[in-house]
Amino acid sequence: MGKYFGTDGFRGRAGDALNSEHAYKIGRFLGWYFGKKQGKKAKIAIGKDTRLSSYMLEYALASGAASSGAYVYMLHVTTTPSVSYVTSSDRLDCGIMISASHNKYNDNGIKIVNSDGEKIDDDLIAEIERYIDLGEPTIPFEADEKIGRIIDFSAGRNRYIGYLISSCAHSFKDLRIGLDCANGGAHMIAKSVFDALGAKTYVINASPNGVNINDNAGSTHIEGLCAYVKRNSLDVAFAFDGDADRCIAVDENGNVINGDHILYILSKEFKKKGELAKDTVVTTVMSNFALYKALEREGIKYEATAVGDRYVYESMMKNAYSLGGEQSGHIIISKYATTGDGILTAIKLTETMISQKTTLSKLCASLVMMPQITENVSVFDKDAVMNNPSVIKKCEDVKHELSDSGRVLIRKSGTENVIRVMVEAESYQKCKECVDKIVITIAKEGLCCE
Repeated sequence: MGKYFGTDGFRGRAGDALNSEHAYKIGRFLGWYFGKKQGKKAKIAIGKDTRLSSYMLEYALASGAASSGAYVYMLHVTTTPSVSYVTSSDRLDCGIMISASHNKYNDNGIKIVNSDGEKIDDDLIAEIERYIDLGEPTIPFEADEKIGRIIDFSAGRNRYIGYLISSCAHSFKDLRIGLDCANGGAHMIAKSVFDALGAKTYVINASPNGVNINDNAGSTHIEGLCAYVKRNSLDVAFAFDGDADRCIAVDENGNVINGDHILYILSKEFKKKGELAKDTVVTTVMSNFALYKALEREGIKYEATAVGDRYVYESMMKNAYSLGGEQSGHIIISKYATTGDGILTAIKLTETMISQKTTLSKLCASLVMMPQITENVSVFDKDAVMNNPSVIKKCEDVKHELSDSGRVLIRKSGTENVIRVMVEAESYQKCKECVDKIVITIAKEGLCCE
């Protein structure tokens, strides 16, 4: 990854690490790259989530692109998968989503997809970063009739809603379904979709004010939805993150159904229908070991990639697999999407419940997760932690202590200045003890921010 762009775009504290000048330059470059360089008017879609800073970055991107002669199609508040869908279906040159996904409102991000709705390649990222830092190549300002246009394209978002509805083969009539929209982009879309499919919808965290996105809400703060399900006797519920490319479910008993559970349920259903390509599902190294054992029992093969939906999708495309995802709830179903799509995932889980005539809890009853704890540690320098001799030794000591009864994984976040320490063991107490040993070592070495 580059200086600014990580595994999921350019992300940082809005107004500081990611400011309007960065956005303006990115817009300038993309308008030129896909337009003037190729002898045509570039066509670029822009969507945003509900963060206070998303509006600032949206206008900066649009202004930069139009100044390079591009036609800019404004989707307004929407979701990341909708930007990918519109860009691909309308054969636009690229799409831009302004979002920091599950992060707090203080952060923001710029995600860019190509004309196929897939994340742009590293070579183009390197060119964008060169322009941000050095102003190279020199890009002229267009004038007169060559100036680009900024076009309201909320109709594109509405077509995406129609696409989601059309992807479903069942009516959700009589189902009581909860939706936690994280005060993010899903609040414009999710309820409309589930209402149209016939469900009786119960929605929380759908009143964004610019600063409450992901604030004790959504897929990273699932406890509120769990209580809501039990309080309202719902059949199932789904929590999305700020840009709705993730989905975490809650069953009828108020229990959390994470990305590993979802992969297990959908892989079995797809295999039954003959839709699981090569009988293989793609996971990441963060997936619970119990998932692999459960897949093996079902005669389903798996591949484990580095953490990040980017790597999951690359493996799927390279090997023509149809299903992949992350424990965090990024689920990619290649028949329908080129990115994780939380609302689509929720639809497919609900369809599986209907086709199997059962509850969500029963669909994953045979998957008993191994105790696993992941702790996020804010650090000054991620590489310094990963290369610190004391930290390396402590990780090796913990691995030796666990032997064959568990595993340790320490890795850099691709989107935050955070080190993630994950331990699986025979009990949560053992997990916590082992995680604490590593985190304490990081702190003693003076590497923590807090």
